[in-house]
Amino acid sequence: MSASENAKPIVIVISLDGLPARALQDPKLPMPTLRSLAAAGAVADAMQPINPTMTWPNHTTLITGVDASHHHVMANGLIAFPPDGSAPEVKPWVDKDKLVHARTLYEAAGEQGMTTAQVDWVAIYGAKNVDWEFGEKPDPDGVIAREMIAGGSATREQIETFGERSSPAWRDEMWTDAAIDILKNHTPNLLLLHLLQTDTIQHGNGPFSNPAYAAYAYADDCLKRVVDAARSKGILDRTTFFIVSDHGFATYTHTIFPNAALAQQGLLHRAGDHYAGAVWGNAEGGAAELYIRDEALRAKLVPQLKKYFAAVPGVAHVYTNAEARMLGLPAEPDTDQAPQLYLAAAPGYAFGDDAFGPLERVHEPRGQHGYLNTMSEMQALFVASGAAILPGVHLDTISNLKVAPTIAMILGVQLPAAEQPALKEILR
Repeated sequence: MSASENAKPIVIVISLDGLPARALQDPKLPMPTLRSLAAAGAVADAMQPINPTMTWPNHTTLITGVDASHHHVMANGLIAFPPDGSAPEVKPWVDKDKLVHARTLYEAAGEQGMTTAQVDWVAIYGAKNVDWEFGEKPDPDGVIAREMIAGGSATREQIETFGERSSPAWRDEMWTDAAIDILKNHTPNLLLLHLLQTDTIQHGNGPFSNPAYAAYAYADDCLKRVVDAARSKGILDRTTFFIVSDHGFATYTHTIFPNAALAQQGLLHRAGDHYAGAVWGNAEGGAAELYIRDEALRAKLVPQLKKYFAAVPGVAHVYTNAEARMLGLPAEPDTDQAPQLYLAAAPGYAFGDDAFGPLERVHEPRGQHGYLNTMSEMQALFVASGAAILPGVHLDTISNLKVAPTIAMILGVQLPAAEQPALKEILR
């Protein structure tokens, strides 16, 4: 490595999926590494996500600085509409260029001759300017996978069956091992690491449950291992850490099924072993997107369905596409990912996809996100610490739109489309 390369900054972004901002207010939160980084750097009371408050849209915002109205990521993948009128499919394994319509940090860094890496980041498949990767669905023949196999931290069979016969904790361990391998052997200028167990556990058990606290503690252990790896490599003096989450979590006990209502109204019908129709709902936890695929029906059905769902208990608000643009959602003329109606759930409620059965079901408490980004429970984590960050900085609530331009400023690259300015007040 040349002297000039040794002088270049390093930024490590670690996303702890779904970790609520309000967790830091708990003095018994078992996350000493996170607390140490926060004390030595900058921490926000909360970080407001974009709408929809889902994983892929917000991870995309964290590295582009634009919201869904610009990058068009509305779900955890590309929403595809089968030609036979059956249910929409959310397809995760789609190339970045087909999914993300915005300039990213890794593209900007790569264009300036910097190196980049990603571990379990999302909406990044097939992306250009990513030098090393170990993805959500890792390639056993990839450079990092082969290094891990050679080093004994994984077997080829484990990587080939990565998501099939494993636990969330094991996958986070492997993703952390991959990040450490990348730091040790390649030392990129930008490393994106996404840890997922905190989200998985909270969905099943709710936020701040005993299993959730165990997941928080394990995430902190993974965080410590990455910091220790940077220290062992001797790069802490030029490394800045951003520890963030994509959204918070809320508890709910009622699930509403918009597609069941559409079936009851005859807008969906049985077609063999499935339903088909010109109108479908796509549930995203605390929100649901309604797509009227037949454009000739929109003038009639938009006001009709808006009135119907606005009267359903547990539906807090129904937005037309024009109204939803004020929430940061994309416009109909710009992308087929833009819904004709956007349903927001009230506290204690969430949406599901089933087209059969009753409109509402009551169940034991579970965890969910996807609610409007103004909801206090949806606020995300923000901690920045290290070489480029002033110590002892306390921020109120910030927008996650500020993260990407701040990282860009540290790396010395440009994101001209970023919607908000960098957090200059936290930089040395």
